[in-house]
Amino acid sequence: MSKHELTEPYSHYYMDLHIHVGKDMEGKYVKITASDKLTIDNIMAEASQRKGLGIVGVIDCLSPTVLDELELGLSKGDFTELSGGGLSYRGETTLILGAELEIVDEKSQGPIHVLCYLPTLADMKEFSDWCGKAIKNLSLSTQRIYVEAQTLQKRVKEAGGWFIPAHIFTPFKSVYGKGVNTFMEEVFDLSLVDAVELGLSSDTSMADLLPELASFPFITSSDAHSIPKIGREHQIIQAKAPTFSEIEKALKEKSDRKVIANCGLYPQLGKYYQSVCGVCFKSLKNEKCPYHPNNRVIRGVYDRIIQLAEAQKGQLNACKMKGKRPPYRPHVPLEFIPGIGPKTSDKLITHFHSEMAIMHEAPLEDLAHYLNEKQLENLTSIRQQTVKITSGGGGKYGKITF
Repeated sequence: MSKHELTEPYSHYYMDLHIHVGKDMEGKYVKITASDKLTIDNIMAEASQRKGLGIVGVIDCLSPTVLDELELGLSKGDFTELSGGGLSYRGETTLILGAELEIVDEKSQGPIHVLCYLPTLADMKEFSDWCGKAIKNLSLSTQRIYVEAQTLQKRVKEAGGWFIPAHIFTPFKSVYGKGVNTFMEEVFDLSLVDAVELGLSSDTSMADLLPELASFPFITSSDAHSIPKIGREHQIIQAKAPTFSEIEKALKEKSDRKVIANCGLYPQLGKYYQSVCGVCFKSLKNEKCPYHPNNRVIRGVYDRIIQLAEAQKGQLNACKMKGKRPPYRPHVPLEFIPGIGPKTSDKLITHFHSEMAIMHEAPLEDLAHYLNEKQLENLTSIRQQTVKITSGGGGKYGKITF
């Protein structure tokens, strides 16, 4: 971790705050669209032993069976509760307790996904009980909660938690995708929003086009639905310890804690970057598909942000501008890099200990001992940000070319 110069008593931590649970310890689905390999044990082992993440947010902790599993982990000694909030997994990686919920109320135009994080297991249990009165199937992930958005916000803040709108620009089930016409404040009390999650198809420069977002921290998270996707987007934070309270200080840039960098995919690699025809997936730019003019267009994140930026211009009360934002570092996980397959990844992780170390810290001359010429060339292009990308859209990822 020598790449980032820190002064005592601070350390830096790699953090991914949006990871799903596929199945619980009883083998029952929690997130139906996620891999059944995404168990608590597998998530924590992957994060600590292969990815090199110091902090992970598991956002299906609302489920009673997931809570039971975490309780069992505490009794077995796999987890210990941290005084600053969060659960330490074998002293290696902190689990932050989160819940993803779907909101539809009379103020919203469509469903909105939000992330709620709480400091302790007891807090999450109480929150789960409260949510259970307004959710039809509490055992499953990302269920619709039948309360007003601002009522949910207040409940989260009363528990000392964070309220963060999820993947805010994606065409489906996000605040700016279909949830509001123009402004997030149409639905949410902005004073009770702690940060916003960018999502895979946007970056800091794109989100900063919206005046409404000027005062909010941005988080970059994987929204992992399978083991390999853990850490594909993440942050690097500076803090005294990997705890809930220290992360909060880093997001708010208090007492020398801070976000060092947001590390996310090139937006063009995201599944919803460009607008496409919903039938043939032809790339479109403010026009109907010439082959399917009567069918829907899946509007891309880029076009939606441009539309919102124009609509918000001059119509919003002056926002308190956030100070200089941390840099956004385009990040390409090993699995995205042509020529670097599972065997090569395993070999690199065995030697350099984690994917984070490979992508951020290991000198290229050291990596050269374990890669052939083409593999090293590709990884060098990633580091130097000279890759070419075929943009994704309509639910299909973009592709890297060199």
